[in-house]
Amino acid sequence: MKDAALLAQEAVRRVDPPGLADTWIRCAANAPYFATEAGTPWTPVGHNDAITWPHLEGLYRRRDPARAERHFADLAASGVTCLRLMLDYNQIRHRHLEHRCGAFSPAMVALWDDLIGLGERHGIRFLLTPFDTFFMARRWKTHPYSRHMGGPAQSPETMFTCRATRAAIINRLRFAAARWGRSPAVFAWDLWNEIDSFYAGGDMAVTHDFVTEVSAALREEEVRLYGRAHLQTVSVYLPNLLKRPELGEVIYRHPNLDFASVHLYEKGTIDAPRRSLDPAEATFRLMSAAVAQCPPDRPLLDTEHGPIHAFKDRHVTLPDAFDTECFRRTQWAHLASGGAGGGMRWPYRHPHVLLPAMHDAQAVLGKFLPLIDWDSFRRRPLGKRLTVSDFSGLAVGCGDQHQAIVCLMPGEAHCGKACRIGITDLAPGCYNVTSTNTVTGEHETSQVHTRQDGTLMVLLTGTAHDIALAITHVPDGC
Repeated sequence: MKDAALLAQEAVRRVDPPGLADTWIRCAANAPYFATEAGTPWTPVGHNDAITWPHLEGLYRRRDPARAERHFADLAASGVTCLRLMLDYNQIRHRHLEHRCGAFSPAMVALWDDLIGLGERHGIRFLLTPFDTFFMARRWKTHPYSRHMGGPAQSPETMFTCRATRAAIINRLRFAAARWGRSPAVFAWDLWNEIDSFYAGGDMAVTHDFVTEVSAALREEEVRLYGRAHLQTVSVYLPNLLKRPELGEVIYRHPNLDFASVHLYEKGTIDAPRRSLDPAEATFRLMSAAVAQCPPDRPLLDTEHGPIHAFKDRHVTLPDAFDTECFRRTQWAHLASGGAGGGMRWPYRHPHVLLPAMHDAQAVLGKFLPLIDWDSFRRRPLGKRLTVSDFSGLAVGCGDQHQAIVCLMPGEAHCGKACRIGITDLAPGCYNVTSTNTVTGEHETSQVHTRQDGTLMVLLTGTAHDIALAITHVPDGC
């Protein structure tokens, strides 16, 4: 059996995919969004997937690679640009990346070789996190890092304080960087799924130090191998962040990290919604609060959300049409709050995949994105800058002095009559206003000039369906 060093060295000797060597993802130079190294704006449109879920399970020992190939082709046709994946997923056994601590499974390495290849062929990138921490904690006695299996850690609560365990975690990430880090299909590393001081016995300083050490080690390894490093983040379960606000120093402001990612769960609104406006309203409110905590140049996105309580505790799969509407409205609320892309849903369905209609919703979002100049968009939630008359429902948006995104989601009582939108504090001049039906994708563009006080007034004659507006300054005037 090949050892970890030999497996990694094989990847280092591989040649860059033709034409993709300069397309790693970077933070945009002048805005809290993303771009390729060539300077092309890039937005993560996607969701969470897993190597044991229906679309990807056939990659294990190459039992049905054709199904995964078809899946990636369908995703690319729907405008999906990014999937979030864990390097192993421990809901069942025998899918550990390491079958013993430090001993990498050839079958799992081959699976990931194939996955990375799928991403390269179909233009889909991966946000990768090293562990499935949810099932790791629940299946601890069978985890390779557990002392029960000969590993270094006594319990999950000691993983950050145990030096041998830290070294093993760094070794795993170095292996992944050497084997797959050359590929432009790697968008970024989520250094720890839902980080918390729990893994440090409650010590927040140790938690911060863990991120510092792991981040530096991974970045040093990639720079040594490739002369550059992929972006880094750390995700957090939002209820834990609300209980322990000091986690914000890790999530939002750690100097080693490149962007911030949160997992948007809230009791009643997101985890078990009764109205499709509930998760959208909560997403905008929670993301707006997160934007306020982020440095102004740091991208922010939700990398996991969904009806977890309804699915896991109540054993209820939301009805297809209702769940699709929740999904669609949530992604637009995420974008309109200043988040990068539409957020990344965890399916919480039987089977555990997104519905085709959800992928259709992703396609509509993807076609809207080029309407905004992301390289210069200094977004902030509009707040009191936005007024909407004669409208009943959710009206949200973000913007700066030259651009804005506004989303209108009518409630059940809204009759669909004309409404007037006002946005203040814009630079004077002419603006393109593109109105998109977020269900059908149909759109139309008009030009509107600001009033003398800098307010832009937009009249919408049809608001029976959800509408997204892209508002951009026209430098040469109307």
